[in-house]
Amino acid sequence: MSLADKLRPHLPSLRRYARAVSGSQNSGDSFVNATLEAIIADPGTIAGGENLRVQLYRAFCKIWESANLEVERDEGDTVQHHLRRIPPISRQILLLTSLEGFSTEEVAEILDVGANSINGLLEDAILEIDNELRSDVLIIEDEALISMELEQIVAGLGHKVCATATTHKGALAAVAKSKPNLVLADIQLADGSSGIDAVKDILSQFTVPVIFITAFPERLLTGERPEPTFLITKPFQPNAIRAAISQALFFTPARQDA
Repeated sequence: MSLADKLRPHLPSLRRYARAVSGSQNSGDSFVNATLEAIIADPGTIAGGENLRVQLYRAFCKIWESANLEVERDEGDTVQHHLRRIPPISRQILLLTSLEGFSTEEVAEILDVGANSINGLLEDAILEIDNELRSDVLIIEDEALISMELEQIVAGLGHKVCATATTHKGALAAVAKSKPNLVLADIQLADGSSGIDAVKDILSQFTVPVIFITAFPERLLTGERPEPTFLITKPFQPNAIRAAISQALFFTPARQDA
């Protein structure tokens, strides 16, 4: 099997991570492409016989670090300003462990940091996020048990669930009453309508960060068309919700309501 064939199954998850850490599909996918170009130019970047997924993410992180990409923000008492104070390495550790499911040892190898420092940096990121983030959240989810679980997780993180909806129509009615600071949306809704279409209609009215939750993330991580930036895979862990929320809010300008 060629190296390309071995790497191909890992590309959707790498795109998910790249989009989350960079804040957009375009920039994330561009970094993934740059990583693949670097591997093609020097196949020795990927050593044989080891954990290929770890090596791929390690190669990506070297490209990411070399770009020295940090988003500049205006100062102000906003969620985004608070999140800026979290060191970039901590955000990466939070995403790699909770969103991508890597172990402490694997994260240490990917980021080339001491394994003993991983847990401390992770705890710092979680503490900072839990202390600072307070957002109104709309949940669009047609499965009652999952919606209930999301409500509990969101509330447990210190956020307020301003509304829940199970259909496209219900989602639009919810935002008409109260504009959320964040949307968590399923892809397929109760009446056969689309969560993606509901989100498109919401975004046509105002800017709000959106996190999609789906059991089939690879369908939205092809890199071949406009796709969501933030994705969580079902079943999910609370820390995955926390990590995705932190990144979604970090990269979204504060909304100025009339």
